Amino acid sequence: MNRRDFLVKSTLASSAILTSDNITSNPIFIRNEKPKSVIIIGAGFSGLAAAMKLKSEGIKVTILEARKRIGGRVFSNQPAKSNSQVIELGAEWVGNSHERVIELCNEFGLKLENNQFESDLTLGGKYSQAGKWSFSPDMQKFWDNKVTIWESMSEEQRKKLDKTDWWRFLSQQGVSSNDLLLRDLMDATDFGESIRHTSAYAAFAEYAESSEKNEMDLKIKGGNATLAEKMAENIGKENILIDHTVQIVKQMGSNGVSITCSNGKTFNADKVICAIPTFSLLKIDWQPGLPNLMKDALHELQYARIGKFPVVFSEKFWKRDDFDMLTDTPAHYFYHGTKNQSGKTGVLMCYATGDKADVLASVSKSQRLDIIIDALKPAFGNVSKYVTEDLMYYWGQDAYSSGAYAFYGKGQWFEVMPILKEPYENVYFAGEHLADWQGFMEGAINSGEEAADNIVGNQ
Repeated sequence: MNRRDFLVKSTLASSAILTSDNITSNPIFIRNEKPKSVIIIGAGFSGLAAAMKLKSEGIKVTILEARKRIGGRVFSNQPAKSNSQVIELGAEWVGNSHERVIELCNEFGLKLENNQFESDLTLGGKYSQAGKWSFSPDMQKFWDNKVTIWESMSEEQRKKLDKTDWWRFLSQQGVSSNDLLLRDLMDATDFGESIRHTSAYAAFAEYAESSEKNEMDLKIKGGNATLAEKMAENIGKENILIDHTVQIVKQMGSNGVSITCSNGKTFNADKVICAIPTFSLLKIDWQPGLPNLMKDALHELQYARIGKFPVVFSEKFWKRDDFDMLTDTPAHYFYHGTKNQSGKTGVLMCYATGDKADVLASVSKSQRLDIIIDALKPAFGNVSKYVTEDLMYYWGQDAYSSGAYAFYGKGQWFEVMPILKEPYENVYFAGEHLADWQGFMEGAINSGEEAADNIVGNQ
């Protein structure tokens, strides 16, 4: 049983808990007849996918988006000094197993390009090229056998993993301190926080069930936001209202839902799909209020602190198109952000997570650039002469998500997520935080389509 099947089973098992706990004061209705109209809160990939699905069922859709753009945490950008090259300030990778994203790209005629990298390492000031550094034999043996180990585990054993963190689980396998440091550097780039806080279940499931490169395989040519544009065209841009922040959601039983935005406009529909991060969801005035269990779960779930600090260089001194590098500095991780793109200039993306992202976001612009340049010195010497522009987008301070993507700590996978997936009266919920894997466009799309299917009774 893979993670998705296991999650569905666990969600079904927990549904009765949420309902019975709130049945008197906060009645929850799962589904009525097929609606004629649906309002979707959020024009990220989850909201866009839900709208496409509902439109194909002949249902009238309206998307209300608080930002002044669509795409949510998919945020393609052209730095001023990069000669029209495109980088991703948000979601970056499409995995080889991401069937829906790949299908949609094929449907819309978008090209997917290889975005895999071979990792160099700087540790303790010592630089090692890809292939010149490694884990210990014991760690490598465990990693080579991880799929077999995972598949041999019973459901109860897997569920027990959620009670501990990934760092502690690995240490119990006899992993050395150096191996733990390397795994923390590597795996924190996936989860956005230290593996000392990451659920061992969430980590083991992802690594055992993902592609060889952990789904860091592909990227959409021209920017991932081109897919958002194509989806919006399919929905009809007249049905997507940007700069519309939802303020009040009033449920009226069989009469549907009334929504009021901060600009004073009101909208009515039979059903609603709320496809926004929990940070924004909690700012809405829900009438009646959300069930207590759901509110507790919303407050409990945290989002990863991830910052992207791209630097535009006048030339690609790193030479290799597939260059990336882990470091034990606050700069954390570098990768070639303009891979496959022509031109003399190039962008190295400095990607930091957790406390490191906080540090880079809090220091001055000049201090941040010094930290980044210093982290590159063991590999390339002083490359400051090549700098033409440096940027920053810190998702930990994003006004709408207050984080990059959902981070499930120990004890949360089977206790928090099932509650957040439950519909509440006429409102259904979607988003990458409710997907089987966090932080991927694929998960957001799957979640949006699942919510749409639930509304029309396809599941």
